[in-house]
Amino acid sequence: MTRLKVGDVVEVRSEEEILATLDEKGELDSLPFMPEMRRFCGRRLVVHKVAHKLCDTISGTGMRRMEDTVHLAEARCDGAAHGGCQTACSLYWKEAWLRRAEPGEPEPPVPDRPRRSLPLLEVNTRREPGPGGEERFRCQATELLRAAPERLPFKNLEQYVTDVRTGNAGVLSTARTLFFGLFNRVQAASRRLPRRLRFRGGLSWGFVGPGPNSGATPTAASDLKPGELVRVRSKEEIVATLNGERFNRGLGFEEEMARYCGKVARVQARVERCIDEKTGRMLEMRNPCIVLERVVCAGVYKANCPREFLPFWREIWLERVGEPERGRDGGRERGRDGGLE
Repeated sequence: MTRLKVGDVVEVRSEEEILATLDEKGELDSLPFMPEMRRFCGRRLVVHKVAHKLCDTISGTGMRRMEDTVHLAEARCDGAAHGGCQTACSLYWKEAWLRRAEPGEPEPPVPDRPRRSLPLLEVNTRREPGPGGEERFRCQATELLRAAPERLPFKNLEQYVTDVRTGNAGVLSTARTLFFGLFNRVQAASRRLPRRLRFRGGLSWGFVGPGPNSGATPTAASDLKPGELVRVRSKEEIVATLNGERFNRGLGFEEEMARYCGKVARVQARVERCIDEKTGRMLEMRNPCIVLERVVCAGVYKANCPREFLPFWREIWLERVGEPERGRDGGRERGRDGGLE
């Protein structure tokens, strides 16, 4: 059982201490310690979420149990040792790699010496080449089924108690998530009934239906740049760009993303390459995707999953909006969606 909670301040142990916990694959409990994590060694960080579970995005088996692991605030993978992957996954930290910082304890100086190469970590960022000789990668995301081998069924109530106890979620939000989960299971069972007897067509909560396109789905190139302000188009507009499996040129649109429809956000980055978690192959995107600032998969419809993926957005799903004008007092006026930017 994890000893840490959301908001705890921890210090990432030194490289030497962490290396002493790893096996010949550079792993602890089948979870790799990656070269991208070395830059955090010796730093003080705050526990953002307790990673006691995760959703399986490799084989779709649902939730999986994880032990003694947390996510730290402002600690995402930059892909530097993995071919420049731009997925920006939230890193997993074993508690053995961390030390709780005591109140009033002075923060140690961050070492300024250049980091030497660590062959153990570097070698283990690669898998054997694919059938065509293509380079294949190995990272925390590709190895999660080994690091979290046990399935965690929806009916396991202990996970929700842990969500509240660790601070991952409040009581009301956990109750809401349970309601969505129960509703979705009823909807799934109703899909065996004639269509006329199904509520909202048997769709899961969030009600993202299949798109109308049977061939190539529409695309648009608006050349969005980091820092630009955009509004997520309405759910109806986005569904109109999807095929029957809710994909637009290979990129899916899900209920968690629909929660942001109509919201305004800034472009964080353009994504042109990412690692396929199933195969380890680097995927090169002919149509770059967009990542938005502070827009994450919050796990509302997925049992409070704490992974907080950064969803990828097609440019056709977004529209530019003008910068809010500044009021006479120098503060920003409210945008058209009522939010402050």
